[in-house]
Amino acid sequence: MATEAARPPRRSRGSLTGPSLYALSILGMLGLWQLAAAWAGDARLFPPPAAVARAFAAEVATGALPFNLGVTLLRVAASFALAMVLGTVVGLAMGRSRALDRIGLPWLLLLLNLPALVVIVLAYIWIGLTEVAAISAVAINKIPNVAVGVREGAKAVDQRLVEMATVFRFGRARMLRHVLLPQLYPYLAAAARSGLALVWKIALVVELLGRSNGVGFAIGVRFQLFDVAGILAYALAFVAVVQVVEWTILSPLERRAFRWRR
Repeated sequence: MATEAARPPRRSRGSLTGPSLYALSILGMLGLWQLAAAWAGDARLFPPPAAVARAFAAEVATGALPFNLGVTLLRVAASFALAMVLGTVVGLAMGRSRALDRIGLPWLLLLLNLPALVVIVLAYIWIGLTEVAAISAVAINKIPNVAVGVREGAKAVDQRLVEMATVFRFGRARMLRHVLLPQLYPYLAAAARSGLALVWKIALVVELLGRSNGVGFAIGVRFQLFDVAGILAYALAFVAVVQVVEWTILSPLERRAFRWRR
């Protein structure tokens, strides 16, 4: 009896799985969207899902949506990589050195509280309406967030492991790879997860203000035309792509990074 009580309850044949619940949630969202559009009564201001689907198909047929989406993804990838590398270096240095921490903290607080719009405008004024300015503006807005997380992780590193590695004469590269980075993985994973959402949102503002292509630029054009269906088509397409990146890249990397805990 005790053994039977300890066993987990068996899943019934009619119970729903995770993917089924996910699909039902999406269907429910579409249903609520359709009801809200019908209640609004103005398909131009609040288009139903079918109208957005037609706008999406039209943009794909002309090639505009794939092109603008690809350009934006390239900018997001470059900005994200730059922010993660520089933010990790800065955060690790500040977390492992009190002197560097005191020197860098005012700069970190300044960048954390500086509005993203100000950074974008200044980058365009100082550098010009170029790709370098666009990517730099997005990366600068993300670097302090990464640095803060890694800084806290570096301060929480088990010093006993560091001392043991020092006794065994680990070089800097081996110390970083086998001692520091495994303990920083949770902080890096959190920074990457939140950073992806932040970077692509800022990237759209950058494109809206100073680029002649990309999803942000396309949304700006449709805003001027009051094309709500086109705006939603671009927005949902980009959200879908980012979600695919989350499933196919970030989640597998996170599982691989945490294998050492098993």
